Amino acid sequence: MATKAKQKSTYACTECGGNTPRWQGQCPHCGQWNTIVETAPEVSSGPARFAALAGATAGLQDLAEIAPRETPRISTGISEFDRVLGGGLVAGGVVLIGGDPGIGKSTLLLQALSGLASTQSVAYVTGEESADQVALRAQRLQLPTKGLQLLPEIGLETILNTLSKAKPKIVVIDSIQTLYSDAYTSAPGSVTQVRECAAQLTRYAKQTGTTLIIVGHVTKDGALAGPRVLEHMVDTVLYFEGDTHSNFRLIRAFKNRFGAVNELGVFAMTDRGLREVSNPSAIFLSQHSQQVAGACVLVTQEGTRPLLVEVQALVDSSHAPSPRRLSVGLEQNRLAMLLAVAHRHAGIQCADQDVFVNAVGGVKITEPAADLAVLLAIVSSLKNRALPRQLAVFGEVGLAGEIRPAPRGQERLKEAAKLGFTHAVIPKANAPKGGVKGIHVVAVDRVEEAISAVSSLE
Repeated sequence: MATKAKQKSTYACTECGGNTPRWQGQCPHCGQWNTIVETAPEVSSGPARFAALAGATAGLQDLAEIAPRETPRISTGISEFDRVLGGGLVAGGVVLIGGDPGIGKSTLLLQALSGLASTQSVAYVTGEESADQVALRAQRLQLPTKGLQLLPEIGLETILNTLSKAKPKIVVIDSIQTLYSDAYTSAPGSVTQVRECAAQLTRYAKQTGTTLIIVGHVTKDGALAGPRVLEHMVDTVLYFEGDTHSNFRLIRAFKNRFGAVNELGVFAMTDRGLREVSNPSAIFLSQHSQQVAGACVLVTQEGTRPLLVEVQALVDSSHAPSPRRLSVGLEQNRLAMLLAVAHRHAGIQCADQDVFVNAVGGVKITEPAADLAVLLAIVSSLKNRALPRQLAVFGEVGLAGEIRPAPRGQERLKEAAKLGFTHAVIPKANAPKGGVKGIHVVAVDRVEEAISAVSSLE
């Protein structure tokens, strides 16, 4: 009697999805370490999975002869969510949204669908909760649920068949890691299942013009779990940010084919779900009863929105051989660079000092325009002299000690003036020709000029 040959296991990378014949410490495809996992051998049910995303094409076309159609936006009824999406949902668009457990992904999407159900045909596909659990959450949030279709299912083929018959305009998949296809033997959440389920759902959305919102889990490092190709498949990638111990939540766009990236939406978590924050700058500004040393207000730009964020610095004598350099919400390497620039060009000595820098409110600032605010906060703390209360600052600091301009300087100044700030220290290249009403602008082009200008304002 012939024995059936044992199927060999395969090994796949959780970052890029690449396969290897045996386990390795480093993926040979993307170079990441400790990302190779053992998976069951895959069995394909046919070549249909390799069909084009948008169906058959008409061959080569002259781009100049193609008249693009203006795609109307579908408003979710939540203005902060619409802002991050670039103005609203797009027919046929695929949105991937990730975030830590309990951050509010399912709550926000349930709120959005309940508002859209009155004007659009919508469907909520849940693989993590039962129908009763979703109904209880909607009841707790006091949401109108009439017209909102619910499908508790994890089988991809069943989901696609149901959607093909019902033909909803907007579909939420919560979450992609719970789905599985019968064509493959691996468990839900594996590299192959996540990649193939996302590919087939994306193909369905493009062919039918259905707006698809996919919820994705994140790893302990905060990146979306599953193969990296998942982010390349979709049109928009959104990340939920914020501390689960805080009431505030941020949604940031990292990829958007239909709008600006790095756009930011700000919400507050309440007992009635997520609520929009009308004045986000108020979150990131501390309310001091008196002026304190080491605090400087930065005017940063998140997408198309200028935000005022307080940057705090603490400089203290070090009792260790190597002084500490700690940065929260700001780039660690830029902090070391700014300390070197301050020493070389302004004579600010911090070699024997511990330096701690923090962005208030838990916001993460990545743009270099925060350099000048960080530098002035450090100088303020070192000298124990508070900066003027109504002073706003922005500008990039170069290694030669120059202050480089920041994009959209006029909009930053207008936002600062609107919130009652009366003085601003900015790069000379950003100085407005006609000035900005209500705010006195001090334009500088060197680090030492900025420090002396602030001292004269005290």
